[in-house]
Amino acid sequence: MRTPVVMTLGMVLAPCGLLLNLTSTLTPGWRLLEGFLDQPLDLVLYQGLWDMCREQSSRQRQCGQQDDLGYFAAEPVRVARGLMVTSLAVTGLGLLLATLGVRCWRDEPHFAVAGFSGVVLFTAGLLSLIPVSWYNHFLADRTVLPAQPSPVTVQVGYSLVLGYLGSCLLLLGGFSLALSFAPWCAERCDSCRKAPSSSARRSSISTVYVDGPEPALTPAIKYYSDGQHRPRPHQLGAASQRKAGFPMPRPPPKSYSNPVDVLDGEKAPNSEPGGSSRSTRPCGSTLPCDSDV
Repeated sequence: MRTPVVMTLGMVLAPCGLLLNLTSTLTPGWRLLEGFLDQPLDLVLYQGLWDMCREQSSRQRQCGQQDDLGYFAAEPVRVARGLMVTSLAVTGLGLLLATLGVRCWRDEPHFAVAGFSGVVLFTAGLLSLIPVSWYNHFLADRTVLPAQPSPVTVQVGYSLVLGYLGSCLLLLGGFSLALSFAPWCAERCDSCRKAPSSSARRSSISTVYVDGPEPALTPAIKYYSDGQHRPRPHQLGAASQRKAGFPMPRPPPKSYSNPVDVLDGEKAPNSEPGGSSRSTRPCGSTLPCDSDV
């Protein structure tokens, strides 16, 4: 079976979102500070979730700078650390489930597992989008995210942009994989619709007798029904109890036989040779003789 487009799209977008979020979490580029007093004009301070780096155009980047203002103790930074790490772990779990659900090496994918993996990846995208958006909201607030006073300028770092892109890709990839629930739900609905009809179907030859009052019928109809004589109530006895079961086949109809001997009387008792013809013989039977026909 060809892999559905929604599964292929989800399997492409989700790993890309994972790489972008991993880069955003590890790199110290969430915020840039420039314009320090008594410092070179080209000095730039990069602040991230785990480290701060100092860079000049004529020198290499120097990381591991001291946090004199308590930047790492700020609430947006601490929350972003926890949520970004959680998002990475949930993303890995979602990709594992997606691999088992899509099963590109098999003919039939597991639509339910693939759809559940989409929900997990969508949740991972939300977990990474929340801290990125919250950090960006307090980016220029020096009371929430401590920074040197003016003329130091605050700018958005590249890690924050990567976090936005990774979150969006995870949301799109998770939504695409979650669409795999549609074939699974359609299959379940079809099976539920077919189940009542098959269970309600019964054999047409079974006969069920229900005890109830008999209608008031005339004797001719009451004791002669369906071509068979029915005994009267006082003649039933122990056989009056109705039994449930299958109707027995009726015996085939028999040919009619007349108990009266139609040849009786056609021959005269004292027939003489050379007597009268057969048409002039008396017929002793009340039945018509063949000679009279």
